Amino acid sequence: MRKLLLIVFALLVAAVPVLAQEDTPTIAELVVASAGGETPEFTTLLAAVQAADPTILEALSNPDAELTVFAPTDAAFAAVREALGEEAFNAVLADQAALSDILLFHVVDGKVMSSDVVAALTTSTEGKEEAVLGAFAVPSLQGQYIDIAQAEDGAITINGANLNLDTVDIEASNGVVHVIDAVIMPESRTIAELVVDAASMEEGAEFTALLAAVQAADPAVLETLSNPDAELTVFAPTDAAFAALGEDTLNAVLADQLMLTSILLYHVVPGVVRSGDLKKLLEENMSMDGLMVDTALEGQQVTFTVAEDGSVTMNNAKIIMTDIDAANGVIHVIDAVILPPTE
Repeated sequence: MRKLLLIVFALLVAAVPVLAQEDTPTIAELVVASAGGETPEFTTLLAAVQAADPTILEALSNPDAELTVFAPTDAAFAAVREALGEEAFNAVLADQAALSDILLFHVVDGKVMSSDVVAALTTSTEGKEEAVLGAFAVPSLQGQYIDIAQAEDGAITINGANLNLDTVDIEASNGVVHVIDAVIMPESRTIAELVVDAASMEEGAEFTALLAAVQAADPAVLETLSNPDAELTVFAPTDAAFAALGEDTLNAVLADQLMLTSILLYHVVPGVVRSGDLKKLLEENMSMDGLMVDTALEGQQVTFTVAEDGSVTMNNAKIIMTDIDAANGVIHVIDAVILPPTE
């Protein structure tokens, strides 16, 4: 409790003083002023914003907007430059689409103050507030989610980047800026690439059976999951889920390409449906039979239900991990292989 109070105190008293509301600059003006100050900061961030899609600068300059920006320092960009090399770093700055994606991944809709973050990382028990170690996620303007976490030492991270507690709550007329010590990157791998990487891990490999199934199915399945322009939601069974089918059954399915393709596509829902979207749909459309959603197979549906413990099931499979972002959609992990209905 004492540690939490110290964190809250640091967050509140370390905030940069702001001008009267009528004199408060926009986020864009703050970045420009900082980049041109006696001790320049955000010079690379400013250069990136100017090189990105013009709509980003327009949004940060819009006095009627309400945004939260996690702003990387010049040192943070310098670390990326060193890691990538000068040529590759300049190539990113020259790629307007990729650069815009990276910048939008640092922006959240709405004004999120440090006190809001602390409140989300605490729980109330019999009138006492206690720190909760772990993370929660918020959607960025890029579309993917940002993970906000608190470590045992009280440090708060934004997708792995440290939140600078000395420079939080820099208020602007159209939102607030918090400073972070690293550039955070949106996921650039497709769903197919994420599955391959997870199956290739030296320790804790997962989705090895799913990868084998995708490779044995109709090539169109792999092409779909590899398509960077697709928007898909995949419910991915674990290796244990495939093993539960039994060796004979699994081998028979892998040998039947038509059946295997149907089973795999039954795990794919068109569009990007994150856990928050699913929860909202369940709350708004729940019936005695559950919420039915079309899969990639024409005419086939899966049914989502909420169990007594609050967990969500998809047919007979429980969703055990959610919101693994990919460049072309999102993955949720399930603990069983679901089978499409047969005539």
